[in-house]
Amino acid sequence: MAANADIMFDDAEAGQPLLVFSGDWLITSERPDVNLLLKELPQDSRSIRFASGALEQWDSALLTALSIIYLYAKEQHIEVDLSGLPEGAQRLLKLAFAVEEREGARRSNNQASFLSRLGTSSIEAGEELLQIVEFIGELTLSFGRLIKGKANYLKSDLIVVIQEAGVEALPIIGLISFLIGMIFAFVGVIQLNSFGAGIYTADLVAVAMVREMAPIMTAIIMAGRTGAAYAAEIGTMKVNEEIDALTTLGINPIDFLALPRVIALVVMMPLLTMYGSLFGIIGGLAVGVSMLDVTIIQYAVQTKSALTLSTLFGGLFKSVIYGSLVAVAGCLQGLKCGNNAMAVGQATTKAVVMGIVMIVVSAAILTVIYINLDI
Repeated sequence: MAANADIMFDDAEAGQPLLVFSGDWLITSERPDVNLLLKELPQDSRSIRFASGALEQWDSALLTALSIIYLYAKEQHIEVDLSGLPEGAQRLLKLAFAVEEREGARRSNNQASFLSRLGTSSIEAGEELLQIVEFIGELTLSFGRLIKGKANYLKSDLIVVIQEAGVEALPIIGLISFLIGMIFAFVGVIQLNSFGAGIYTADLVAVAMVREMAPIMTAIIMAGRTGAAYAAEIGTMKVNEEIDALTTLGINPIDFLALPRVIALVVMMPLLTMYGSLFGIIGGLAVGVSMLDVTIIQYAVQTKSALTLSTLFGGLFKSVIYGSLVAVAGCLQGLKCGNNAMAVGQATTKAVVMGIVMIVVSAAILTVIYINLDI
């Protein structure tokens, strides 16, 4: 029969309480709560002693209890005398606490207050904004070196990234823009037809696609497609220490990696936006002609009368801004990537989120500017 585990508190000697272990201290047996016993210890205790004469079988259950007592004593600045314990337990306990616990290794259950979390988030946002400004400054210097003919990059890399950001993006841009044009036209027909103004659906689709929807939807698609690819490519190079190798060889990573990608998106975004605008108008044409009593010629004439050069160039200017922001987000997060595989995934996610947020914020700012300038 296994003897029940027990621990008693004996305060016969003032300031030096004695903890007496008895019975079987095994993982499989019931054991008393050591924390309750510690609450009974006198506040003026100078040291804690042990007695284990009545102790029979023991395993890690005893060591767990001793660890709790040891940590409590350390917290209260109380000495611990291990001489009354079995020799094996003494050795294991000394081994367990031979090295100090690394600060921050233990999981904290203390939840920060709302204001604390808000302050931390604000500081992180400020640091993120500072990094963006710093990176844009480095890119500006890189463009200066490009103009002077001193930038270190491969023209073949520039051609490849232009192809990836341009021709290879045409199918997805065309499909999404066509569907958005159809949706706009369908909503316009349903609403305007009730007033006998169904033909103005062509105006709605044309102006909305060229001025707003084509630039912003193209930018969002490119943020999820190309911006994420930039972050993953550069992040993988960071993990493989290829960027360190470039720096060692005296090659500026901003010139070699970021500059061609920014140029590619800035050059291709206006072209992709015009392509998307065309497919959006075609999508609106398909719905308008099928739901309204108009011909293709009538719809095309109405579309042409609705579009102006200010509308076209306003949308193209937005596309240039959006393209540069997507490239900055992708390259920045790639260069900031950590040194493991998980960090590459995190950098890719951050690049997409940062790109879309900057696109939406810049769209709001540009819209206010356009309204005030009556563009």
